[in-house]
Amino acid sequence: MEVTIENIDNANFLAKATIEMSDINARVDKLAIEAGKQMKVDGFRKGKVPKHVVKKMHGEQLTQDAESEAVRELLDAALAKADIKADALLGDPIFKKFEKGDDSIEVEVQISIKPSIDLGDYKKHVPAYERPTASNEELIIRLEKLVEQASPVEDIKDNRPLAKGDTAVFDFEGFLDGEPFEGGKADDFELEIGSNQFIAGFEDQMIGMEIDEAKRIDITFPEDYQAENLKGKKTEFDIKLKAIKEKVPAELNDELAKKITNQDDATVASLKESTAAQMVTEEISKVYNDELKPKLLDALVSAYEFDLPTNILEQELDNLVNQRAQTMTPDEIKEIQENTDKLTEIRDTIRPDAINSVKITFIVDAISKEEKITVTDEEVYQALYYEAMMGGQKPEEVLEYYKKNNLIPAIKMGMVEDKLFGQLLGLDKTED
Repeated sequence: MEVTIENIDNANFLAKATIEMSDINARVDKLAIEAGKQMKVDGFRKGKVPKHVVKKMHGEQLTQDAESEAVRELLDAALAKADIKADALLGDPIFKKFEKGDDSIEVEVQISIKPSIDLGDYKKHVPAYERPTASNEELIIRLEKLVEQASPVEDIKDNRPLAKGDTAVFDFEGFLDGEPFEGGKADDFELEIGSNQFIAGFEDQMIGMEIDEAKRIDITFPEDYQAENLKGKKTEFDIKLKAIKEKVPAELNDELAKKITNQDDATVASLKESTAAQMVTEEISKVYNDELKPKLLDALVSAYEFDLPTNILEQELDNLVNQRAQTMTPDEIKEIQENTDKLTEIRDTIRPDAINSVKITFIVDAISKEEKITVTDEEVYQALYYEAMMGGQKPEEVLEYYKKNNLIPAIKMGMVEDKLFGQLLGLDKTED
């Protein structure tokens, strides 16, 4: 099999070859003989099944396997001829031609490889910024909130109605169509009124209740509620208020600082210092996401021009089209399915976004190697675990979902990008 190669650009080339049917037939015979050694067929001793019997039983599969084997050899020969290492190969090759004739198969395969990028002085594209600080006024407000959150909650001294900001201790039971529903009952439940922890309207209807008062309230669950049986449904709740608690203002001192930070050596001074640092970190994160990261992405995409692997670009186009489809109505999706021109129009519209997305992926990969930036699978798992915990989800289920849907590489790429940009921007540096 003679293989010729034709360069399309620096990231793609075309491999051409003619595979003789005699070659395919010889491969089929070889595969049939090997299969016959493993098969058990009535009328023949195990391992002694003739190749003509095997071919009669599995001829179509044997032919497909033989053709696949020949194509693999074609690809290996093409890489060797182009002096390209196998690890430079990206994605699956694209078959441009696979025409079967009586005597041969004409094959043309487009192969994509990792592009080479001349980075030059990439640091000159990093935008300048003024590092944020925490003002004394902002720090005082934050400390007041911390003190409020840490203030003890005690039973009210004077008997009075429940008010916003109080913590209610109560029993409740919910009814749907007059029948109690699962998860709708609790005793001695504590709820800060005004925290919006419960369904809209629940806490508001409790305001004004007095200790030992019983009340029935009407609640309509939102249409997007997680429990299917309660979505958009009108329900009733029987409530018995048992106690009212209010926050007792605390004094900011070293003891309270220890409680707030959960550190035995904390002081008011160290609390102020750590709080100010946290506020700066939060502001840096906001500036990074809203301003610095978009600027750096735009600068890097504009600074470098190089050929992109066609198969990777097409794959990204498919991803973006699928994302667009998630926002479409059933009628719009049907129109695309029935009109290929409409699909082509959409792909052409989002092609610039796909190009920029693929470009930045390769740019970040190249610069991260220069900066020795790495992210381990363990770091990815820890980040997903924390995110799941904060979202009230089961971490194990979240991790399994990302693994099952092959989303871990994308998450890791995003983490590498943020780690790299943070290093280039000097976001992790502290002020002297």
